[in-house]
Amino acid sequence: MAAGRRRYFCTAGRGLEPFLAREVRARLGATEVDFVSGKVFFSSEAEPGELKKLKSGERLFLLLKKHPPLPACGGKGRMLHKIKSLVTEEPKYWLDVISTWRNLHRCEGKKDKVSQENLSPLKRKSEEETNIATKRQKTEQVTETVSQECQMEAGKRCVVPERKSSQDCWNSLEDPSKSSGEEPIVHDKVGFSFRVSCRCSGAVAKILPSQEIGRAVGVVLMKQFGWRADLRDPDLEIFVHLNDIHTVVGIPLFRLPLANREYIKTAGLRSTVAWAMASLAEISAGSFVLDPMCGLGTILLEAAKEWPEASYWGADRSDSQLEGADVNIRTAGLMDKIELLKASVKALPLPSESFDTVISDIPFGKKFRITKDIQLLPDILQEMERVLRVGGTVVLLLSQDLLARMDGLTTGAGNDSPRAVPDGTSEAAAAEGLNADGNSSSLGTGVEESFLSSRQTPFRSLVPDGVYGVALGKTDAFICKYRKISAAGSQ
Repeated sequence: MAAGRRRYFCTAGRGLEPFLAREVRARLGATEVDFVSGKVFFSSEAEPGELKKLKSGERLFLLLKKHPPLPACGGKGRMLHKIKSLVTEEPKYWLDVISTWRNLHRCEGKKDKVSQENLSPLKRKSEEETNIATKRQKTEQVTETVSQECQMEAGKRCVVPERKSSQDCWNSLEDPSKSSGEEPIVHDKVGFSFRVSCRCSGAVAKILPSQEIGRAVGVVLMKQFGWRADLRDPDLEIFVHLNDIHTVVGIPLFRLPLANREYIKTAGLRSTVAWAMASLAEISAGSFVLDPMCGLGTILLEAAKEWPEASYWGADRSDSQLEGADVNIRTAGLMDKIELLKASVKALPLPSESFDTVISDIPFGKKFRITKDIQLLPDILQEMERVLRVGGTVVLLLSQDLLARMDGLTTGAGNDSPRAVPDGTSEAAAAEGLNADGNSSSLGTGVEESFLSSRQTPFRSLVPDGVYGVALGKTDAFICKYRKISAAGSQ
């Protein structure tokens, strides 16, 4: 692999792919940016320190292979042969990518062995994962099978070598060109340990389970390079993902997901979603930003870390939430950036038109069961509108039901404004809106729709300015942006 620009892919929560695609361009100067559901592919010369600054991604990988989906035909034998060819076709390329991975960690100044994520890493909530204990047990069984099959198939070539230090492993891999002729590249003396993590879905999964695919890849790696399988503390993790969209193989670049924020002690809203919301808020130096239902302060933390030259205020009526937010703010070292106050969102003790941005996660889902209190939604929006300056923005996270009711409240605010969910064909637009899965929301069920008529007029000063469908675990949600085009009550 040529020095300099390297090829990566980064996983993203459903609906956050456009945000991540824009971010890698802006933050890393990335080129060849492309995205599909759950992944963004790009090329960059950025060093690890810059790569770690990505805020809207989950896990970052060096890209080994990206191919069209495997044809689900020809039987298991043919499909396994295709999967094994991912390793056998370009063995030197594999070693070149691994050398790049090693050099990236060396740039970080890491002298100890860089182990990859634990068997059961912290997964994003948008992924459906199996039980941790069950997965560990199954994977250990796969390892035993890999070792047994490898010994049977490869004989002496696959005898597990003595464990060497990580430095020995790196040195042994530094010069793959020494392999002879056209024979397979085999490093019998390399004590390099690895683990294969496989995720399989779609048509392929109906024919081959993930365990069988992982076992096949593991056997080939052991035969091809003389590596040793080690699930608990490997030198290297190989990630294989097969679905109906593509075939992808990569190496995790960092041990922990990018979404794990070291400056957040107690997590609330998913940090990637909070950052995406803040990125839409048009925050600039000197801006005044308010979250009137701040909870643990995740949105304010993400915004203040990214745009530190603005001033941030958070309000909540819950003492426990404010205490948690205060701990998070102190952990992040942002005491001079974020002010907290105890107040109800229905009656904020703040001057009118005093904030440039109002941004908030309106509670919904199974955790929040609000029935008649839904009728307070107009009062909540009225206070947000009151404290917002003309030209300012409101960014809210809503359920599909809440979005429908917000549409009723803002009807007539601007008939030509981009209310419709963008079609997702343009990267500059948002991802497609998600269909509801029947999840309960803060609106509850059986609540009369006619409550909107309790207000004589809608909020005509707020113009819808974009709707972005995202996923919160199994719950669909929408990031909604509004712009205030006139003083409240002037129309």
